[in-house]
Amino acid sequence: MKRLSRRVFLSDSILAAATLSALGPAMTGTKARAQGRPLGPNETLGVMVVGCGGRGTGSHIPEFVEDARTKILYVCDPDPAQAAHAADMVEEAQQFRPKTVSDMREALDDKNLDIVSCATTNHWHALTGIWAMQAGKDAYIEKPICHNVHEGKALVAAAKKYGRCCQVGSQCRSNPAILEAFRYAADGKLGEIKLTRGLCYKRRRSIGPLGAYPVPEGIDYNLWSGPAPIIDPVTRPNFHYDWHWQRLYGNGDLGNQGPHQTDIARTFLGVTEFPSSVIAYGGRLGYQTERNDDSYVDAGDTANTEVSIYNYRNGKTLVFETRGLETDPLMEVGVGVIAYGSEGYMVQTSYGFVVVFDLDGNEVLRFSGGDDSYHFSNFIDCVINGTPEKLNADARAGHLSAGLSHLGNISYYLGEANHVSPEEAEKIVADIPGNDDNVATLRRTLSHLTDNGVDLAKTPLSMGVSLKFDPDKEVFIDNADANAMLTREYRGEFAVPKPEEV
Repeated sequence: MKRLSRRVFLSDSILAAATLSALGPAMTGTKARAQGRPLGPNETLGVMVVGCGGRGTGSHIPEFVEDARTKILYVCDPDPAQAAHAADMVEEAQQFRPKTVSDMREALDDKNLDIVSCATTNHWHALTGIWAMQAGKDAYIEKPICHNVHEGKALVAAAKKYGRCCQVGSQCRSNPAILEAFRYAADGKLGEIKLTRGLCYKRRRSIGPLGAYPVPEGIDYNLWSGPAPIIDPVTRPNFHYDWHWQRLYGNGDLGNQGPHQTDIARTFLGVTEFPSSVIAYGGRLGYQTERNDDSYVDAGDTANTEVSIYNYRNGKTLVFETRGLETDPLMEVGVGVIAYGSEGYMVQTSYGFVVVFDLDGNEVLRFSGGDDSYHFSNFIDCVINGTPEKLNADARAGHLSAGLSHLGNISYYLGEANHVSPEEAEKIVADIPGNDDNVATLRRTLSHLTDNGVDLAKTPLSMGVSLKFDPDKEVFIDNADANAMLTREYRGEFAVPKPEEV
């Protein structure tokens, strides 16, 4: 689908006027709206971009450079090569070279710095935001907002204590198409929605063999590791990006792509709390076939095939499916969300495109429009106005959506050694409560694996542990092993504080 510019969308879309007028102040924040207190002719908000990899240079830097209300003063990365590349980009775009630092703390005392924008590895997200808010700065944090549930709670507490804006990078929440779809669902036009399904059918090749690899020259590995233990030598061939598939640093695609879709899926459901139960199943499967080597061990240790089932105490169900091997889309969706209503269903197939169908599969309506700039603009509006309550994706929203990923992964990790045959798996999922046809979902998942040459007798599916969760206390019920995985052991100066100690 062609990406629409804001100008084209706002001038040409019939939906635009209805969207902007209907959503009200709680879902405002595009540049088309009033921005509150005007900045002086030479006044800008100073920004530090922390993390200069793909998301930092591909989205954060362009968005802040293109907004006249902001100026990038610092770029920060423990890899000096990445920091220098980012500084070159900023200098070319804004005709002013930012300072490069490897440790964000070097810049936090600068009174000209107003915003810390985080595009780091997942395991650094929470501490970056907490340090920023403790220093009196506002924070924009990429999804997932945290590496574990404890960190999400700490971020929510910090935003509240310091009264700062803390926006999570769930940019769909600012896109007009998604906002109008949210309103459509909330108004009951699909009838009762008791089931939503998030999908990440996204091919991910092996990241290379598990082994011993040197830390790339020049990187401050102590800083890069931060809250995580220092693992030396590195066990993956590609140092950058592939950390996503190692659980010490990333959260697999359930926690990488997933928070975008779980965020939309839970909003369609109308839930604003954690689920009361979770179970997940899957595995890191298929790479032996991909490499034509039965003994091959991929360097990743997160699931590339995973189904997570979440039930809420109001009787609603959210299912998330991760598939990293070759696969066909489901209902034309590869990455997106399906909301099943009693009077129709709605399909989100991109960050700015949603189609509504009746129960017979006839298209009723479609919503389109939006890009990253809407979300950054909403954040900057709120920083200028001092209105964190008007953020479209505040820390609490980010915590709830990322938390789904963490709960699903905990169930899977606890049951990772619980290998089951297809027949055993079917008996287990048949007894799982909820609104999905769990057996049908399992059978589709098994077919996906066998279609990719996975021999389930040699490399079987893992069945996660069925867990009960207290949405109020945000802890598992009667499972000490699961509760231990809500946090991690931290290294000294890089410890993420308890919520009451932020």
